Formats: sequence, structure tokens, C-alpha cells
Amino acid sequence: MARPLRIEYPGVNMINLTLMPPKKSWGQHFLIDSNIARKIVDPSFVSAGDRVVEIGPGRGILTEILLKMGTRVLAIEIDPRLSAMLRSAFSSYPNFELVIADACRYPYQDIKGPFKVISNLPYNISTPILFRLLEERDHLSGMILMVQKEVADRLTAPVGSKQYGALSVLFQALADVKMAFTVPPQCFRPRPDVLSAVIKVTTREPKVTLREKRFFATVVKAAFSHRRKFLSNALADAGFEGPILLDIFKETGIDSRRRAETLLIKEFAALANKLYDRMNYVTIK
Repeated sequence: MARPLRIEYPGVNMINLTLMPPKKSWGQHFLIDSNIARKIVDPSFVSAGDRVVEIGPGRGILTEILLKMGTRVLAIEIDPRLSAMLRSAFSSYPNFELVIADACRYPYQDIKGPFKVISNLPYNISTPILFRLLEERDHLSGMILMVQKEVADRLTAPVGSKQYGALSVLFQALADVKMAFTVPPQCFRPRPDVLSAVIKVTTREPKVTLREKRFFATVVKAAFSHRRKFLSNALADAGFEGPILLDIFKETGIDSRRRAETLLIKEFAALANKLYDRMNYVTIK
């Protein structure tokens, strides 16, 4: 079990940080198993002097390990109750910085130098945070994240499977994703109703040629926005013009009646590149 963090807090004598109740609205499930926490902080991935961003530090079980390793921790916590306590608990560490902010909207591009992310992500916003971090991939070198196992399955899903979706395509196109290990519910308070999993993400150059990465992401998300619709209809619903789509399906040889979950990453790339070129041409004209 984690060593209780006993800290001074204004108006209260010696509060125990491990007793701070979670908020369901923020998807808080606090990790309480120190053995799992040490396993997450892989010394082959992070070492002293590294800049580490921790999203949702909660009660600080990962934070404490990272600080004692000598990493420079930027903790992003939305809960002001926890923020006040964490700041007090770790104020003696010169390598600790905390901001009260929404991790989905935080300006990661303002962080000086490359950074890594090590976090037990809040379950109810793990998907938007993952998309947000991928947008900032040029500023970070890797991630170790605790997520629901079903999210980890989506990240690593093969083409054609039920789990294969926008997360799968974008992360597999722009990074190497590996599921490290699963974590049972009893390692958290409160216990979640699902298994959790730790994933390791290493950013790299795209495995396919892309005209523009953000546009590629827009096309992929649009294609999966209506999973049961034909590809042509899903893209048309997202605002892409029908005549242009018809031309591009012919040029790429992709059947417009296919569904998004059947497309390989290289087919998404071909589709996005052609759309980008054509729409750029139409705009300029």
C-alpha cells in the first residue's frame, strides 16, 4: 500500500491525503497500490532530469516516486481540493510544479523542451486527452498511461475488429503503442467496474506519407463518426463534397461502399492526401 501523505492544510490539523474522497464527475479512481505505481514508472523510460507531465496526479502516489527519482514533474490537476494538498505535500521538492487546469485544454506547446507523460488518466475523459496528447506529439517523446483496458484494446486493435476506430488508426499511424500489463480493480479506490491497463507509447515519424497530420486526423475521425454508414456517406455527413469524394474514390481505388473499420492505415492516408490536395486546389481557385 502507498505510504499515507500527511500534510498541513489551512483550517485543518494534519489531513491525511489518502482520505480525500474522489469525485465521480471527474472520473477519479485513485491508485493505491505502490507496487503497481513503481511498475508504471519504468526506469528504462524515465530518469533523473527528464521533464515529466503527470495528468491527474490525484493523491500523489506516482508523483512521489517521480520526484524521488529526480525527474522534473509538472502536475496538471483540475480538482482544487487535491491541488492545494498536493502543493503542500510536495512543496519541499524544487523539481515539483503544479497547475490547476483542464488537461484537455492545457497549452502543452508552452512547455520548454521535450517532455514525457506518465499518468493514471481520469477514466471519463481519457479518450479526449489521448487525442489532445497526440496533437502535441511533436513536443513529447513518449507516454506511459493507465487507462481502462477497453481503451487500451482500441489503441492496439487490428483493422477489421470491433475495437478498431479513430484512436487505433491515429495512434498506430503516428506512434508505437504497446500494452504493458493489466491492473485489477482492487488496486484503486474507489474500485472501478472494469479492468485497467498500462500502455507505453513511443512517438515516431508517421509510418505513412501524410500531406498534413491534422487534416489526416480530421478525415479519420469523420470516417468513423458513423460506423454503420458507407464511407462515402460518413464523409459527406462531415461536410466533404460529394463530387470531390466520387473523384477521389476512383483515383484511390477505394470502394465508397466500404466502412471505415475495413480500411488500412495506408488507405486512410491515400484518401486524406487526395482530399487535402483537391480541397487545397479548390480553395486556391
